[in-house]
This record gives sequence, structure tokens and C-alpha cells, in this order.
Amino acid sequence: GRRTQLLKGLPATSTVEENSAAGVSVHNFNVTVSPLASGVAVLPTIVNSNPLTEAFDIESKGGLEFRVITTGNPVLDYETMPKSFDLQIFVEDTAGGTDLKILTIQVTDKNEHPVFRGNMAIQTETIYVLERMPPGRIYQVDAADPENAKLKYSLLPAAVPFSIRKHGAIFSTKEFDYEKDPHRYFLNITVTDPDGLNSTKTVNINIININDERPYFTTKQRIYRIPEEQSPGTIVANITAKDPDDEDSPSRLFYSIQSSDRHFSINPATGVLQVTRRIDRDALPLRLHPNISLIIRVEDGPVYGHASEMEITVIIDDVNDNPPECNPSDFRKEVNENTTPGTFLVDLRNYCKDIDVDPSNNQFSFTGLSGFGSNNFALESTVSGRLVMTGTIDLENPAKPAVEVYTLIVRVQDTAHPNYSSKYPFYISFDNLIYIYIRIKPVNEFSPVFHNLSYVFSVTEITKVGSSIGRVHAIDEDWPPNVIIYSIVAGAGNTDYTNIFWISPTKGDVRILARLDYETTQKHIFTVQASDQEKSTTASVTVNVLEVNDEEPVCSPNFFSLQIPVDLAIGTNINGFRIECQDRDSDPRSFRYFINEGNENSHFIFSPSAGSNTSHLILASRFDYDSGLDTNWIYSLRVHITDDNLVSARDKTTHLIKTGTVTLSIRVIPNPTTATTTTPGFTVVTRRENLYSPSAWYVPFAIAVGSLLLLGLLAHLGLLLLARLRRPPAPRARRTPRLHFTFCVSSQTMTKINTVFDGEARDPVTGRMYEFNTRSGARRWKKSSEPLQPMLGMQVMSSATENSGQGVDRVEAPSKKEPSEKKKELAAATKPAAKPSAGQLETPGPAGLRLQKKKEESEDVGLSSPA
Repeated sequence: GRRTQLLKGLPATSTVEENSAAGVSVHNFNVTVSPLASGVAVLPTIVNSNPLTEAFDIESKGGLEFRVITTGNPVLDYETMPKSFDLQIFVEDTAGGTDLKILTIQVTDKNEHPVFRGNMAIQTETIYVLERMPPGRIYQVDAADPENAKLKYSLLPAAVPFSIRKHGAIFSTKEFDYEKDPHRYFLNITVTDPDGLNSTKTVNINIININDERPYFTTKQRIYRIPEEQSPGTIVANITAKDPDDEDSPSRLFYSIQSSDRHFSINPATGVLQVTRRIDRDALPLRLHPNISLIIRVEDGPVYGHASEMEITVIIDDVNDNPPECNPSDFRKEVNENTTPGTFLVDLRNYCKDIDVDPSNNQFSFTGLSGFGSNNFALESTVSGRLVMTGTIDLENPAKPAVEVYTLIVRVQDTAHPNYSSKYPFYISFDNLIYIYIRIKPVNEFSPVFHNLSYVFSVTEITKVGSSIGRVHAIDEDWPPNVIIYSIVAGAGNTDYTNIFWISPTKGDVRILARLDYETTQKHIFTVQASDQEKSTTASVTVNVLEVNDEEPVCSPNFFSLQIPVDLAIGTNINGFRIECQDRDSDPRSFRYFINEGNENSHFIFSPSAGSNTSHLILASRFDYDSGLDTNWIYSLRVHITDDNLVSARDKTTHLIKTGTVTLSIRVIPNPTTATTTTPGFTVVTRRENLYSPSAWYVPFAIAVGSLLLLGLLAHLGLLLLARLRRPPAPRARRTPRLHFTFCVSSQTMTKINTVFDGEARDPVTGRMYEFNTRSGARRWKKSSEPLQPMLGMQVMSSATENSGQGVDRVEAPSKKEPSEKKKELAAATKPAAKPSAGQLETPGPAGLRLQKKKEESEDVGLSSPA
């Protein structure tokens, strides 16, 4: 054929590593066909190699791509085979074109594992070592490296008593004991080249036994138990031993007892341990120390043999070979007739015992309780021996005649099956009898019992102190009857009184010790007790407080002083005055208001007169002093406020009605001479004082603290006022001068013996100050030596229009002022009145009123209320 260029990538030179497995790619190339060819007729083929080898082949990668691979047969070896191969590769396409190229493959060296030589190369080596042989060299390992490199030797496991030197010599590191050490060792010997490649082989080392050991006991048990009273010849144990030197063959050994005990013996040839004499567990020293220790010796020859010894312990177990005994055998007891079932009387076990040592053998039981009346008693159990009551013995019960002394019999016997034959050959039965004499003692058996578990009494709140409100009663069934004492044990007091109720100790009569108040407490619950000096019982007592109308209406203010002009219009609410009343046990609509005295010519009424807790003072008719119909310029009205408005006329005869009282002092002021219509007004301040009580220690303390706080506040206000006064006053527009009329009334409280004068006023006729009691109406002149209280002023506003009518006066509450202002008012009140000038209204002489004309530039005319 025609030579054309069909093989692409050839010729070439490639390398491959020795020991490569089959299928390793060595070189890749492509096939290109001629333009007239349709494909490859002859696939790329290795037609020759130099040197000749079958270690390579060509395989297709797909399409016209191919690669040269190793076949693995033979395996390439750098040390034993040629190091280079020339492969001739031929290919032919369908057009007849051919191509032949050479691929040179060079084999590269690879580091290989070391190899063992000698017996270790073909088999596992076994080495035999005698026990007791001194440590030393026992074997030489033979190994080589294909690259002739220097090898390193190692041995595993590291914990074995062997070592290996750097040239492969194995040494033992200890003297072996066949009986103690393992009989066989498995050593893994590893040789490693400098590149870390290694090979491992196993060496077995067997330890050879020699006859050098003492015999040893094969019996593992060291403790044996036998019951007492065993007959001689009874086998206790079979002691066995073995000589390690005999391995699996039977040993010829000799046994003996080295201790001095005489209770046991051992067979020298078989090692059987037997009883030789009687053993009593209940006698000393076995009673305290039931263990017998024996030293057993075994020898592998009668003379000059090896020997071993071991200690065994024989525990002597107790048997039930003793009956129980009781001392004393009779008892006397006293019990009360009210002893409840289950009450403990006597523990018989404390007086009985069984000398057998073992608890299972010294247990005994109590049975056979008998005797007259034994049905009232019982043993808690046959084991405990505790005698208890089971029935109720009542000396007062006629249906069950009581017995003063009961005689009981109890049998005591062993619980476990007895084994008395060794001590008591003719034993039949051992039963001990116990006699118990019980005397019944009469006692206070019954507790008092109330007829009712609870008592309920109802009593009105106005019931007098000391009144009886009911009785409780209890009985006691003991004979002879016991005296019952009654007492209150809980709940008979409140926050004000320790005891509100009292009970008669012998009769049970309940009485009141303090006044009851429905508005405070509607129900009292307390506990009463009935006691016969030993036993007691309680009952609950509930006292329901019934409401009655016992509270008087309380009105504010209860005293007041008023001044009105003589021409006040009818129907006017005088000075805006009103009273407001309260009643703790009445509805606000239950009040009626009427003037009981002092209302001459019926000038005054209250509106509304009923059905409200507030009412206003109204002028009902004009005053007529000109015709002489009215002559009194001062009216002292006593106003009664009753709480019967909602009570029907039929019930008023039986219904309790309470009345409150308010006292009013009204002064009529004559007409002023000026044409200007004025509406007088005034403010009344009532000051009250309470008597100091030593128990109210906190009052001066609170006053002192309040005074300090007030002084601090006044000082602060004074500084603020001083700073304000230093500022320049702002200009004020002039206004029309107005007239101010000031009427002063002062009151002060005085205390004289038992009468408390809690108000004061100025007599409109004489101008002198007097004191009065707001409840009784008692009066007295104020002493001139006592300081005069600051006057209370009433300023009357004048209207610019003369026919503006008369307005309704109003009462303003007193306001607080600084002490300096009070001093100024007091000084103003004590100065003599100046002579009125033109345009001023002169105050009537006997009235003691002052008229003062004031001009203000910036303030409107109004009512002022000095404090």
C-alpha cells in the first residue's frame, strides 16, 4: 500500500511505573484516514516490540482515538526486566493507505515492599521457651529489601515481654512462670524500608512447663454452715486441691487440719471434713462466737514435698431446741372505765424469753386468751404479746353489768417447729400459762353536752346594759352528776370593749356588759364553753342586734348667728343659710324641720320643711316695729329636726322618734338713713376647744409638728410678699368710690367646771362680748381681762342704682390669714369709731356697729371674710 501519515501523536516516548496493574494508560494517539477512505480497515496494532513482550496492548477510546495500556501479563519489574521497550504500531484505512510508527516506553523504578526470607517467608514460625529461663535471645528474623535498602524491625503488641533489635534478633525480657503467665504469645514482626513500605509476619511463642509449683486448693468455698446438735460423722465439706505441675493428670495429695479444734476431723486422702463431737450453739463460747476457723493443709508428698494451706470457717446455725419461759407469770393492771378500744394494757413479750440464739428460733406466740369477760380484751397479734382493750366497759350502763376485776389467761408457745429431741427425749409439749388480773376504775366518762350546737338570740340595740338576752344549757351524763361551769372562751369583744357579753358560770344566763350599736355591728358571734372541771364542750352563740331608731339627727351647723335688715323681702333665704343633717339609722327623706321656740310672730320658716336632709331658713313675714307688733330685735330660735317624716300617723305612737336641735341667733338691723340700698352680709366663725386628755399624747406632738411646718410656710410667704412689695406699683384707673359697712361678731370657747362655752358673740345692745353653750344655751359675760378675739366683719355692697331691690345675703366660710393680718384686724376692731362725715351712714348707737368708708382704686366692692 501507499505510505501515508495516518497516526497522529506518534512516534513518541512515554513512561510507565513498574508493577502497574492491568489497564493502566501509557500513551494516547489518534488515527486520521485519507480523503478517499471511508474508515479504518486495520485497527492500530502492535506488530512488533523490542525486546519482545506482551506487557502492552492497544484499546479504542471511541471513534478514531486510541490508547496504549498495560496488560498486567507479565507485570513490569524494574529490577528483573528490561527498562525500555520499542513498540511498532501499524494501521491501514479502507483506501489502502497504511502507516507504521514506533512508540518507546520506558519503565520507571518504584519502591517495593520488603520481603521475609527463610521459614518466615513460607510459614508462621513457632518458637518454644522454657519457663524459668532467663531473659535472652530466642530467634533471628531474616528479611531483605528489593532495592537493597536498610530495613527497620518492629514488634507488636508492645505490651508483650519480648523485644526486637535493629538487626532482627528477638529477645525475651522476663523469666516466665507457666502457672501465672500466658502459655502462648503471638508476635507481629514488621520490617519497614526507608520510604515507609513494610511487610508483617506472625511469630508464635509457646511457654514450656516444668515441675516447680506447690499444690493449690481447687475448693473455692471458704465458709460452711451446719446446724447445731449434729451427730458425729456428719460431713461438713469435701476439700479438694491440685498440683499445677501435674497439669491435667490426677494429683496425689495429702490433707490435714493444723488448728487445735476438736469438733471436726479431715480424711487425709480424700479431704472430707466431718463432725467428731456434739456442738451446742446456745452455750458459750459458741453463743457469742458461732464461727469455728480451721487451717487445712495440703502437700504433694509426705516428705520434702511442696505444701499449701487455707483457712475455712464453719458457722454453727441455731436450731429451735429451747421452749420459751416467762417471769413473772401473773400481772395486775388498772384501767379506767372510759378506756377506748385499742388502748394498750401490757406487753407480755417484755417478760418472756427464749434462749435460742437465732431470731427465727427464739420467736414465740401468745394464744388462747380466755377468762370471764375476755371478749372485752384481745392480743394485738399472736407475735406481739400486746394486750389491748377491744370492748367498752361502762359502769353506768345498766344493760351490761360491770365486773370490777377480770381474770385473763394467755398461753405462750414457740412459733417455729420445736426440735427438743436432743435435749428432751421425752418431749411432748411445752406451754407456759400467764394470768392477768385487770381492775376497772370508775372515771369521769362523759363530757357536758349543750342542748343546741348553736344558739341565736335577737336583741334591740337599745337594750339596757346588764339585761339578760338568753340562756344556754348543757347536761352531763356522769353519775354522780358533775357541776357544770359556763364561760365565754372566744369572740365576746370588739375593738372598744374586751367583753361585751357575760355568762353566769352556774346558770348559763347571757347578759350585756356594753351598749349595743346596730350601726357599728349588726351581729355578734362568740363561743361559750361548758366544763365539768375535766371535760368541756363549746357551742356557738349568735346575737343579732335589731335596729331601732336610737340615733338623733345631727345637723351642721348646730349653732349660728345671723343679722338681717328689717326690710328684707318675704321669701328670702336669710343670708343663704341652710342646715344639713345626717342620721346614721334614718333615711335622708325622714327629716322634719320646725321651729320649736323663739319664733315670735312666726317670721321664720324652713324650706323644705320635710323630706330632705337639707333645708333653708326663709323669711315668712315682714317685721312691723312701727305699729308695735314686733318689739324684739334679736330672735333666738330653737329648731327641732325629727326623723319621723316617713312614719305614718298610726305608727308614730309606737315608733321611737329622735330629735336633733339647732340654735340660731338672728339680729334684725334697723333701716339705714342713706338712700343707697344696701345688702348687709356677715361671716361668723365658731371656734371650739376640746379638753386635753393625757391619753391623747399624740395631739401636742401633731400640733408641734404642724406649727413648725406652718412657721416655715409663713416665712416662705413673707419672703415672697417682701419681694413683691419692692416692685414699683402699676398705675391703676380711678373708680367710683363705694361704701363698705363692716359688722363684727366674735366668738370664743370657754370651759367652766362642767359647762363648755363653745361660742361667743357681741351683745347688739350693750356692745359687750358674751360666751354661750351651743347645746344648753347657757350664757355668761366675757371677762374684760381675757383677750379680745379678732372681729368678724360683714361688708355691705351698695348698688349704683337706688331701686335695685334688696339682695339675698350670703355667709362665707372663714378664710385663713397670716398672723400679721389678724393683728391688724384686731387693732382696727379696737379703735374708736370716727365721726361720720357727709355722705356716710352712721352706725346705730346701741348696736355697737362700725361704719367705715373706704375708697379703692382697683378692687370691686364685695363681701370680705376676715379670718
